[in-house]
Amino acid sequence: MSVSEGQARRIAVGSGGKRRDVAVIRREGAAPGLFWLGGFRSDMTGTKAVAIDRLGASLGLAVTRFDYSGHGVSGGRFEDGTISHWLEDARAVFDAETDGPQVLVGSSMGGWISLLLARAELARAGRANSRIKGMVLIAPAPDFTEDLMWARLPETARAEILSTGRHLLGSPYSPEPTPITRGLIEDGRKHLLLSGMIETGCPIHILQGRQDVDVPWSHAERLIERLASDDVILTYVRDGDHRLSRPEDIDLLAQAVTRMVARCGLTTTLLSGR
Repeated sequence: MSVSEGQARRIAVGSGGKRRDVAVIRREGAAPGLFWLGGFRSDMTGTKAVAIDRLGASLGLAVTRFDYSGHGVSGGRFEDGTISHWLEDARAVFDAETDGPQVLVGSSMGGWISLLLARAELARAGRANSRIKGMVLIAPAPDFTEDLMWARLPETARAEILSTGRHLLGSPYSPEPTPITRGLIEDGRKHLLLSGMIETGCPIHILQGRQDVDVPWSHAERLIERLASDDVILTYVRDGDHRLSRPEDIDLLAQAVTRMVARCGLTTTLLSGR
């Protein structure tokens, strides 16, 4: 499934030389809305993103999807992107394109952005007034730039990043290598979460593949240790990989999101009619 220029609305994020347009697709519907946050180098037309949109349609819920700058059909260069930029994109879309309570659904890097977004919303509005009422995270990757990227790079690649500003990293998901920039690594250190306690103010359900080599299951357990004040469910998929995009994985995701929506107060009549 692809997104044409006419399907997505665009909002301006940033100013001056950092201004970029972010593409958004919004489905109107009831609350709580579903707010999709994709992964590193993914876009809003991926299997899981489309499944969340279809689930929202079947439940009559609002759904908001977007592409981070430098991703999909949004403006900007991928190489210019950082966690700060992509968090700013997410906050801008959340504020401008969603209404009322929301359930965040974040995949991989989108899990990190979800946690940062929830923390910011909690600090701004307080626990009682935060619009983020729940999260479903798929292989969440907080701190991945440091712990899962920089720490795994060979010394030659690290030296190249420090001397030239980037390294081209081969990817199993694309024929094109992924540029890893010094800016991405250094900016990521401003947003590290796993060195302290994390408070989101909402319940969280984590789906994690035991065969995930990109974000290993031990990373999910480290995250849970830092979420001591929140209600967290961890579901392991014994034979699941990082993507968790097989039909059975999508069914599990839909079940987790549906339960989270029900927990946020949607009537059981609507859910039973799905």
